[in-house]
Amino acid sequence: MDILKIIHDCATSNHARIGIGVGSKNPGEVVKGAEKASEFADVVLVGREEDLRGFNLEVAYSEDPPRTLVELLASGEIDGAVRGSLGSKTTLGVLKERFGLERLYRVSLLASSDGAPFFFAPVGIDEGETIADRLVLAEKGCGFIKRLGITPRVGVLSGGRFDDIGRSHAVDQSLAEGEFIAASLQRAGVDATHCTVLVEDAVRNANFIIAPSGITGNLMYRALVLIGGGDGFGAPVLMNHVFVDTSRAKGDYSKPIMLASALTK
Repeated sequence: MDILKIIHDCATSNHARIGIGVGSKNPGEVVKGAEKASEFADVVLVGREEDLRGFNLEVAYSEDPPRTLVELLASGEIDGAVRGSLGSKTTLGVLKERFGLERLYRVSLLASSDGAPFFFAPVGIDEGETIADRLVLAEKGCGFIKRLGITPRVGVLSGGRFDDIGRSHAVDQSLAEGEFIAASLQRAGVDATHCTVLVEDAVRNANFIIAPSGITGNLMYRALVLIGGGDGFGAPVLMNHVFVDTSRAKGDYSKPIMLASALTK
C-alpha cells in the first residue's frame, strides 16, 4: 500500500481550504510552499500585514497569528490548519486552550532517505514519557491512520536487543515496556510487533513506529530528517479538527498542506 499516493490522491480530491501560519522569519519560504500546494488546497496565509505584503494568495492579517489561525479552524472558516513557521509553544498552547484539550497527541509522517514512508510517534520531548502515554498514543494513532483507509502495522521500539538483557537496568526496563506495549496492542486487535532496537526492521515491516520516549523520538526525527536525508510531512494532532504541526527546522510546507487537505474528509 503506497501511503504517499493515498495521501496525494485524497488531498487532490478534497482540495480543502487550509490555513497556514506565517511567522516573521523568512515568510517567503512558507508562501513558496503554499503556492506549490495549490493542486492540493486553497491556502489562506495567516500572519502580520508587514510580513505578507506583496503576495498573491489569500491572506488573513493578524497581530496575533496563532490565535487567528486556531479561531479560523474552530469557526469552520478553514477546513484544516498547518502551524507553518509560527512558534510551537504559543500556537499549540492556543490550540489546547481553544479546544479544551488537556494534552496533545501527535503522529508524524516521515520518509526514509530511500523514500519509504511511515507514521511515527512520539515526536515531542514531553510526550510518551510513560507506558500509558505510549499506549494511548498508539491506539489514537491507529484510529487516525485508519481514517486514511490504511491498515496500521505497528512496530514498537525499545532500547536494546533481547540478548542485551542484564547489561543495563534501563535497557532491561525498556525491553520489558516494549513487550508490554506490543502485547497490549495485540490484545486490542492491532497488528503489532516489538522490534526492540532494530529500527531498520521496523521501517521495513511496519507503517507506524512507536519510539521508546518523546526525547528518543525527537532525536530520531532530527537524525533522519535534518541529517540523514529523510523527509517529514508534518505531525497531525489527534483531535476532531484537522491541525498539522510542523518543524521550523526544515520546510517544504507544501507537504503538510497536502497532508492536512487529505485529512479533511
